[in-house]
Amino acid sequence: MIEFVYPWSFGLLLLPFAVYYFWPAYKERKSSVKVPFFSRLVELTGEKPATGSVILNRYFLQKLLLISGWVLICAALAKPQYIGKPVTLNKSARDLMVAVDLSGSMTTEDFKTLDGANVDRFSGVQQLLADFAKQRDADRLGLILFADAPYLQAPFTNDLDTWLTLLNESEVGMAGQSTALGDAIGLAISVFEHGQTKERVLILLTDGNDTGSKVPPRDAAQVAASYRIKIYPIAIGDPETAGEEAIDLNVLEYIADTTNGQMFEAVNAEQLDAIYEQINTLEPQKYSSRSYRPKTSIHFVPIIILLAMYMGALTIVAIRNLYHRRKVAKEFLND
Repeated sequence: MIEFVYPWSFGLLLLPFAVYYFWPAYKERKSSVKVPFFSRLVELTGEKPATGSVILNRYFLQKLLLISGWVLICAALAKPQYIGKPVTLNKSARDLMVAVDLSGSMTTEDFKTLDGANVDRFSGVQQLLADFAKQRDADRLGLILFADAPYLQAPFTNDLDTWLTLLNESEVGMAGQSTALGDAIGLAISVFEHGQTKERVLILLTDGNDTGSKVPPRDAAQVAASYRIKIYPIAIGDPETAGEEAIDLNVLEYIADTTNGQMFEAVNAEQLDAIYEQINTLEPQKYSSRSYRPKTSIHFVPIIILLAMYMGALTIVAIRNLYHRRKVAKEFLND
C-alpha cells in the first residue's frame, strides 16, 4: 500500500496548463529573410501565419518526456510512502520493584536451600530472586538495596540479564548494618513517581525491624497507598529472633494491609519459592499491546524513473543521429 504525505502537490500538475494559457509567449529576436513568394508558400503549406512569430514543433518523444517528467516530479514532491504490514509490539504494563535488605543480619546462615543445604539469608534470596525474575519477563524490574540508607541499584528495565548481574554483584554490608525500612519504601515511591505505568508493585524483603529511617514505615506505607503502589512484604529468617534483629511482623502486616498487598514469612527456600509462586498468581504478568504500520519513504523512485527515461531518450536520439549521419555519408559516397 502506498500513500502520499503531501497529496496536494498533485495540484501542481495544472501549472503547465495555466502557464500555457495565461502566461505571455516567450519571444526571441532572430534574423529573417524576406521572399516575394511568401503568400504562395502559405497556400502550399496550409499554415496560418502570425505576424513576426515562429512556432517550434516538438517530436513525440520530446512531448512524452516533458509530460511524464512533470508528472514524476509532482509525484516526488508528494513524498510517496510504502505502508508495510501491521506490526504488534507487546510492552510491559507493570513496574515491579524489588527492595532487598542488606543489613548485617542477612549473613546469618540459617536459610535452607531447596536441596537442604544451609546458606546465609542473602545468598538464598539471591538464588530464588533469579528464578523469580525469569518468570517476570513481561514486567519492568527495578532493584533497591537498603541498610543504613536505601540505594537504587537498578532502575526499571526490561534487560533481565543486567538486572541479575547487578543483584549478584551486591554484598551484605555494602549499604551499612542497620535497616532503613521506611526510607526504602520512600525511595521506591520516588522511582515509581517518575514512571508512567499504572500497575506498581513493590516486593520488600527484610529480616529485621526499622532501626534508622527518616520516614517511619507506617507513614511511608500511607504515602505509597496514595500513589497506588501495592507492597508485598516478605519476612526472611526466624520470626522468634529477639533484640534489634527481631522482625516487626506487625509493621509488615500494616504495610501490606494499607497498600492492598499481602505479608509473607519465609524461613527457608521452599517457603520463599512458594511465596514467589503466590505473588505470580496474585500479580499475573500484563502486557500493553501497540500496533503500527512501518512506513518507508520512496520519494526517490519517481526521480530514478525520470532519470532513466531521460538517459533512455538521450540514447535513442544519439543512436538516431548516428544512424542519420551514416546514412548521409553512405549516400554521399554512392554519389
